[in-house]
Amino acid sequence: MTEERISPVAPDAASIGDDAAPAAEQIAALRAELDQARQQQLRALADYQNLQRRAQEERTEFGRYQLTALVVNFLPVLDDLELAIESVHDGIRDDRWVDGVRLVLQKFRGVLEAAGVEEIRALSQPFSPDRHEAIGAAPGPAGDVVRVMRRGYTLGGRVLRPAMVMVGDGEVAVSADAL
Repeated sequence: MTEERISPVAPDAASIGDDAAPAAEQIAALRAELDQARQQQLRALADYQNLQRRAQEERTEFGRYQLTALVVNFLPVLDDLELAIESVHDGIRDDRWVDGVRLVLQKFRGVLEAAGVEEIRALSQPFSPDRHEAIGAAPGPAGDVVRVMRRGYTLGGRVLRPAMVMVGDGEVAVSADAL
């Protein structure tokens, strides 16, 4: 057997110069394409994250809307329970059914409070059109709420129902004893 040696063919200087320029251009073009693909990927990722965030915000807002609608529909029931307790005369104040209605009212208020519903404190407060609905004027300190006709409520800082109030007209109230 004869031993043949294969010698590597060394490229000549002329061929290196000719191939190097197109190869460098190809590398630069590929790098630019890679950078463009990376930028597209980053934009797509950012779009996806924004989509997820918006979807979560919409779900949260829908839940708030549902809770608000439910609570607004329950407020007249709460009003009726409060009126029932307020209308009880002295002869039956300690009756069992009155106690039962008081317990139901207490539990109902507890459920609403657990959901984040808060009563608007209005009596003796300055009138605020954002939180109160004035239905008239009465003797008392000017601009202050002197009587609450219907309680108002908030949920998460938003007014569900404004308090229906009488606002002081600045006149001094005359008591029945003074007459």
